[in-house]
Amino acid sequence: MKKSLKFSLSFLLISVLMFSLVACTKDSTTETKKLEKVRIAEVTRSIFYAPQYVALAKGFFKDEGLDVSLATTPGGDKTMTALISGGADIALVGSETSIYVYAQGANDPVINFAQLTQTDGTFLVAREKMDDFTWESLKGKTFLGQRKGGMPQMVGEFVLKQHGIDPHNDLNLIQNIDFANVANAFASGTGEFVQLFEPTASIFEKEGKGHIVASFGKESGHVPYTTFMAKEGYMKNNKETIEKFTKAIYEAQQWVDSHSAEEIAKAVEPYFPDTDLDIMTTVVDRYKGQGSFATNPVLDEEEWNNLQNIMKEAGELPKEVDHKTLVNTEIAEKVIKK
Repeated sequence: MKKSLKFSLSFLLISVLMFSLVACTKDSTTETKKLEKVRIAEVTRSIFYAPQYVALAKGFFKDEGLDVSLATTPGGDKTMTALISGGADIALVGSETSIYVYAQGANDPVINFAQLTQTDGTFLVAREKMDDFTWESLKGKTFLGQRKGGMPQMVGEFVLKQHGIDPHNDLNLIQNIDFANVANAFASGTGEFVQLFEPTASIFEKEGKGHIVASFGKESGHVPYTTFMAKEGYMKNNKETIEKFTKAIYEAQQWVDSHSAEEIAKAVEPYFPDTDLDIMTTVVDRYKGQGSFATNPVLDEEEWNNLQNIMKEAGELPKEVDHKTLVNTEIAEKVIKK
């Protein structure tokens, strides 16, 4: 009788354990199936977008039930093409692209819903070391700028004009080189000055290929330089997804704001396998110091108007667009309140 009881208890215990294991496996599988796929197309791979990589590395998207994949599509035109054609669900790109699309009469306009960066992210790099740099030093020189109509180029011209320089008459301005090849062109000997993103600017400085002499971000003030955007139709059909996505970004922005440059660099290191950690730390510290990382995803009206002023100054604003037309702040504001 005792043996029978012992056998029964053992069998019961094994059955419970097996049931628990099966249940856990089932729950795990169910949990995996629940993850909703979201495809991001980013305009470039840059430490400038550190909060996005933090959201991926720290699992903030997964915590919200999202399986986020990331593809780099160099240049605003390519990124917007990926979004409009359905090759991506969400784009991380300059807000000016949404205005271009709207001005062309898009049936399904692109809406900005979460701001990631709030200053320009480029730096002025000189070929020679200049301890006594002044903006006047650019006059008569060959300046390798960014693609015409893109935010880097427009902000660059805006800043030059603020310092009394006519970019089209006082410089030998080159802006017909593809976005992805600007750095290579400078490294190959083209130009005396170039406008570069990080970490390329700091890498060039470390390798002696150039020297950072000024920050366009510091000079131009707050502007919705890079935002997450999606087609209006996608946002209407995937309201919960967009809200979860924005929540994860906000959590990452807060994490970046409250952690050191070294901690942030270590967190995003997997996304920059060819960049030294010390370079990454320097870059993050530089961006944090000038307030480039937005601390929340709200793209306010003042920033939107500043963007359009910069576009107008560059002669690239096809039409003025009201803030409410192409910017949705309700989702970001709701996330922040929660």
